[in-house]
Amino acid sequence: MLTAIASVPTEVPKKGDVIDHAWKPLIKQPLPAGRPRSWYIAHNRRLKAMRLAIALLDAGTFGPTQATDEKIHRTAEIIGVHPPSGATCRMVRRMMQAQR
Repeated sequence: MLTAIASVPTEVPKKGDVIDHAWKPLIKQPLPAGRPRSWYIAHNRRLKAMRLAIALLDAGTFGPTQATDEKIHRTAEIIGVHPPSGATCRMVRRMMQAQR
């Protein structure tokens, strides 16, 4: 699972560069000021859930039933993000379920 991650470059891609690994963030932009704290929490949770969902899809987990909490936690450890909460795990499964 995710064996190619060992060869991921350590530098963060700049805006306009080709992104080889979608779970690596671009250069951080400042978030808009003046929003309630709950908005920032939800925004960061969505970003983390998207990175985890993309990494799971890249690893061959294609359905929400395959994405157990344990598998999501292992993936988070592998890609280097903090362990997700239960709400984030549910959001990952909802993202994988969405047919758009």
